[in-house]
Amino acid sequence: MTEQNAAPDRIGRLYLVSTPIGNLEDITLRALRMLREADVIACEDTRHTQKLLQHFEIKKRVVSYHEHNEITRSAELVLEMERGASVALASDAGTPIVSDPGHHLVALCLRHHIPVIPIPGPSAVLAALAASGLPVEEFVFLGFLPARAGNRRKSLETLRAEPRTLVFYEAPHRIAEMLADAAEILGPRPAVLAREITKLHEEFLRGTLPELAQRVSTQPPRGEMTVVVAPAAEISAVADAAPGAALSLAERVAQLEREEGLDRKAALKQAARERGLNKREAYKRLLLER
Repeated sequence: MTEQNAAPDRIGRLYLVSTPIGNLEDITLRALRMLREADVIACEDTRHTQKLLQHFEIKKRVVSYHEHNEITRSAELVLEMERGASVALASDAGTPIVSDPGHHLVALCLRHHIPVIPIPGPSAVLAALAASGLPVEEFVFLGFLPARAGNRRKSLETLRAEPRTLVFYEAPHRIAEMLADAAEILGPRPAVLAREITKLHEEFLRGTLPELAQRVSTQPPRGEMTVVVAPAAEISAVADAAPGAALSLAERVAQLEREEGLDRKAALKQAARERGLNKREAYKRLLLER
């Protein structure tokens, strides 16, 4: 008999209820049942969750649970569960806890021997991976990169040799900067920008990181975004097919200056991106080739 099944009847339960990331038809029958049966629904934005509940004609007590009240609200909810209440924790979209508040509540429940039961459902990470066309046997989900440019670049530097596919979330107002930094540091890896997954304007932008960075710099996208980046091993095939791949770095720089009218700095930057080099590596290689 499992620990959850052995729990006394007077102890409540915490249900982690996954909700749609866009299309309301993606909610599961089990998720709807748990929302109907729960004594209280805790959610990040009560207004957002009320729209979901109203759509499915569910009337329940709803309380806010977000990063600013997580500590105090967790204690309150655990007290209710110790008295026998069942609590459904719902994210605004997707699976609770993943890039959302909730870890403190789960940890507190486990310390008080309250069963924690996941109710699986929609996931932007898995949906983006499945439709990306990139290797998915192994992947690393990294959530949101740091907002500050310096910290973001440091995080990307640690991923330069990562052999697994990378998955990120990113906000619309930072996507251009994030892709530009990723292109410079990770090189011309194949990548996919998945936007508004399951929603009316769902879109998958595909290309190398430099190509996507260029595209969003001229046409800023909107909506919820998931970025999938191929493993480091995939870069070799891209580099072999890059313009001027048969030329040395110095020859390619000279070609760009001559044929495209770029100044030396711009030519070196473009040649480096084509070959998956960062600025420091490109300068070093250029000096060695002279």
